Amino acid sequence: MPDYKVPVSDYLFLFNQVLDMQDKYQHIKGGAEATPDMLEAIFSEAAKFCENELAPIYQSGDDGCTWDDGVVTTPAGFKEAYAKFIEAGWTTLTGDPDLGGQGLPPSLSIAVNEMMTTANWAWAMYPGLSEGAIATLETSGTDQQKQDYLSKLISGVCSGTMCLTEPHCGTDLGQMKTKATPNEDGSFSVNGTKIFISAGEHDLTENIVHIVLAKLPDAPEGTKGLSLFIIPKFLPAEDGSAGERNGVVCGSIEHKMGIHGNGTAVLNFDDAKSFLIGKPHEGLAAMFTYMNVARIGTASQGSAAAERSYQGASAYARERLAMRSISGVKNPDGPADAIIEHPDVRRMLLTQRVIAEGGRAMVTYASQFADLYNAGKTAQAREAAEARLGFCTPILKGFITELGVEAANHGVQVFGGHGYIKEWGMEQILRDSRIATLYEGTTGIQALDLVGRKVLLDKLNQLNIFTGEMFKCAGQFLPWKPAGKNKALRKQAWKVTKLALKWRYLGMRLGMRAKKNPDNVGAASVDFLMFSGYAYMAFMWLQMSAAAQHQLQTGEGDKTFLESKLHTAEFFFERILPRADAHAKTMSANIESVMAMPTSYFE
Repeated sequence: MPDYKVPVSDYLFLFNQVLDMQDKYQHIKGGAEATPDMLEAIFSEAAKFCENELAPIYQSGDDGCTWDDGVVTTPAGFKEAYAKFIEAGWTTLTGDPDLGGQGLPPSLSIAVNEMMTTANWAWAMYPGLSEGAIATLETSGTDQQKQDYLSKLISGVCSGTMCLTEPHCGTDLGQMKTKATPNEDGSFSVNGTKIFISAGEHDLTENIVHIVLAKLPDAPEGTKGLSLFIIPKFLPAEDGSAGERNGVVCGSIEHKMGIHGNGTAVLNFDDAKSFLIGKPHEGLAAMFTYMNVARIGTASQGSAAAERSYQGASAYARERLAMRSISGVKNPDGPADAIIEHPDVRRMLLTQRVIAEGGRAMVTYASQFADLYNAGKTAQAREAAEARLGFCTPILKGFITELGVEAANHGVQVFGGHGYIKEWGMEQILRDSRIATLYEGTTGIQALDLVGRKVLLDKLNQLNIFTGEMFKCAGQFLPWKPAGKNKALRKQAWKVTKLALKWRYLGMRLGMRAKKNPDNVGAASVDFLMFSGYAYMAFMWLQMSAAAQHQLQTGEGDKTFLESKLHTAEFFFERILPRADAHAKTMSANIESVMAMPTSYFE
């Protein structure tokens, strides 16, 4: 596998030229600290860590974790890399300054996490999961809980997990059986089993803080009866260090398709001493803080898979000789032409690039709402940002992860038979990427969340706000505007305008069809999500095109970088965006084609 190089220039382009994050930072507490020089320094140093420490142990980490009587050992090099990660202070980027953090905007951490995921997916999950635990405690924890756990989570001395799923239920949390019984000292004893717990047991930190959903004895039925608890692997000693072992044991680790370097644990809670987070029976609301953070991170994993696979495939395609170009010999001194001269190989490479860069832009755009939600200067701004982020999250998570698998698949295809061979590393990216469409809620679950909660129950409010921004942006480049003189931008702006109109129409039409038959929602939801994703990505590519054109006109920036950005944008609008029309047509199809066949026929 070729060496991974962090595309620092692309991150800086998004933050500084495309989305003008500097202006947005003025509306959040501590945002003034995130200057352009600070951004460049952070991204450049993160790139060095990713390229020098994480990327070299990506393939070797695929050998996997080992389990021995409840003890999990991570692959060679993981522990050493984590120690350097802590020493350099990377875990403290966005933490509360009063608890040892640097107080920088979450958007910076989201970008750095994508770099680390691209470099070494399985390793990056260990510190990545801690961020959700931190966010949950910051918003819902008591002062004592923050004192006991937050500073250690922020420093990286402890790591965090999210414990939802049980053997008999996946996303349907209403079926959960894990019980929490009150103790006389105000704590609780939790009994039950949780499965699929990423980073649930490992040897990287001195303690692991599990954030666990369970039911109290008086809990009502369904998800309304879920409460949220802190369950540390080791109970805090009086001096704050890891003390007595708690009643939580790793029963085994899963034998998985990918991400072998991360210990996906089965955790058994046996009278585990726990502490309630927030109010009884309101655990799911508190958990959504964690889940929104996790889903943004998972969305960026789709971009990460596309970026890593693209870099490998692009390098290979430029060197691999096979056949002659159908438009004429390109390598007269060699026995054949490089496969990058073949149109279909270029199609696959450009598709990967569109997904990596477009997905990265989508996540960065949404990260501004994470910044506002975390540190907006007014309660009104924080509330509005939460709603904006909530709308974006299922689209990001569902759409980008699906496209990430597609991109990784193209990487294998470009290599041909060599792509199927383990030593090249391309099949590992494909195996690793597949989990992103499953955890934190499958694509189907994300689609139902989008259509049901974020569109129909919201009465299209957030959809109208988002599409309103699309109209405003595209309107700058229509024929009657000065910027509309650019033919390419004008053409792209028309497409974005039509997409925004169609997106609104599809939302309204789905609502009307749902009244006739609720199954119309379930049958159309994934297509609606995918259409939403392409519309969202088109909005981003228009902004990237405009920023690149502006820099070229003013003579700023790297000409090759900017021109390649314009070529990639053109490919997206001409070759990828038409997929949205197919999704729009499919979601409007007759429900009987899905539901008419009797269940007994599925044999």
